Amino acid sequence: MNVFLEFEKPIADLEGKIEELRQLGSKEPPKDSPRPAVVNLDDEIARLQVKTVQLMSETYSRLTPWQKTQVARHPARPHFSDYVAKLMADFTPLAGDRLFGDDKAIVAGLARFRGMAVAIVGHEKGNDTKSRVAHNFGMAMPEGYRKVQRLFDMAERFGLPVISLVDTAGAYPGIGAEERGQAEAIARSTQACLSLRTPFVATVIGEGGSGGAVAIATANKVFMLEHAIYSVISPEGCASILWHKSEKAADAAAAMKITAQDLLELKVIDGIIPEPVGGAHRDAQKAIQAAGDTIEQALRELSQFAPDELRRLRREKFLQIGRLETA
Repeated sequence: MNVFLEFEKPIADLEGKIEELRQLGSKEPPKDSPRPAVVNLDDEIARLQVKTVQLMSETYSRLTPWQKTQVARHPARPHFSDYVAKLMADFTPLAGDRLFGDDKAIVAGLARFRGMAVAIVGHEKGNDTKSRVAHNFGMAMPEGYRKVQRLFDMAERFGLPVISLVDTAGAYPGIGAEERGQAEAIARSTQACLSLRTPFVATVIGEGGSGGAVAIATANKVFMLEHAIYSVISPEGCASILWHKSEKAADAAAAMKITAQDLLELKVIDGIIPEPVGGAHRDAQKAIQAAGDTIEQALRELSQFAPDELRRLRREKFLQIGRLETA
């Protein structure tokens, strides 16, 4: 069953009419009833389908930052496990940080990506209530970021390029996480990103929230899906701080410049991966394929650089963000 967002109500109404006509066309009239007049429902369904696509295209071409936030959080949007299933072969997960335990919010391991041996890491939110709870809704504990460091050490040792898929509202802010050194773990994970001497490509596939995202996204190339968001704090959190009203989240989203289009203009990211009309959740296969093509091209370009050059370019890239040039 499709989940429609608030701004998609006109689209939902049209798709509802299409479904009603399909149900009507599939019903057989009772044998003793008079023969109904012949009505060509296929033509009407086709007309409504064209109208739906047009309306969806128009709606998604003018989304506000808050509406993009809703799309980035859509429950049916493809998650890390979906990308691994479609793009990776021989995926072997890495478990635990060898200090405390295993964090399910971050999944990491080795795999083959289109013929290349790679290390891959990403946030997993889960697809239903049970799996979301198991993965803590994609909000990682310190042990998750220490697992990332283990993966990066392995990638460095064997010369493996790294792929990261970012999708988190942020690192988990609970007492237990703070007691186990959440800030330190995020900082060291970010440091490990910057120190890596192999090609590193990060893609924000949904939400990129705060240090929880940066800790696995300080890469040579950073991409975002068309309707993904990337921010230092959630719009709701920002609204609560500035206006003391979470209802101001839409205003906060607009002010924070969190969309892929804004961040490309600000040179925070390197490119935008187009999504199918209506968002990645409407055609997951197409969205995943587009992301895979972009990642593959970026890795092949980065493979031309020497290890030390890769590290130098990555550090310069992030030092340059936000720097003002004066004449």
